[in-house]
Amino acid sequence: MSYITTYSGIHFTPTDPDPSQIEIRDIAHSLSLLCRANGHFKYFYTVAQHSLACALEAKARNHSVRVQLGCLLHDAAEAYVSDVTRPIKALLPEYLPIEDRLFDAIMEKYLGSGLTEDEREKVFEIDDDMLSLEFLEIMPEKLNDRYRKLQAEIRPHREDEKDVERQFLELFENLMKEKNG
Repeated sequence: MSYITTYSGIHFTPTDPDPSQIEIRDIAHSLSLLCRANGHFKYFYTVAQHSLACALEAKARNHSVRVQLGCLLHDAAEAYVSDVTRPIKALLPEYLPIEDRLFDAIMEKYLGSGLTEDEREKVFEIDDDMLSLEFLEIMPEKLNDRYRKLQAEIRPHREDEKDVERQFLELFENLMKEKNG
């Protein structure tokens, strides 16, 4: 079997993504059930919560709606291939191109094009800044001082996954309305 069955029942092939099969509902549901840090935080904190926090930080920094959506969706590929920790990703040379193709298909579907290099830099800067805060508050381990750059009043906390899924979908819809004017 070369496909996964998504929450909405789609048979999706992660190694050959078809943008027409990408559904935001599947992404929101899956990410709201995936725990960050491979489950090693002090409590259940999801990839969706992290993505929401990144998008809110992008808004606090007055970044464009595209960057805010990029932040919300930067880990969306994990809905189809799971969350692989950074040290392991580095050892899986075939994984990164799969994840990149998925990310590009998701960006194409929802943004109409991939992120520019400048937009990518902003998204992944916020991602790293948020990771620094998460490790400080939920591990606890101080990775670095990047969390000090955060401008949004966000504190990682345990939250019901259905509420997180709903918040993810609401923010997505609001950003898409703003993007489409």
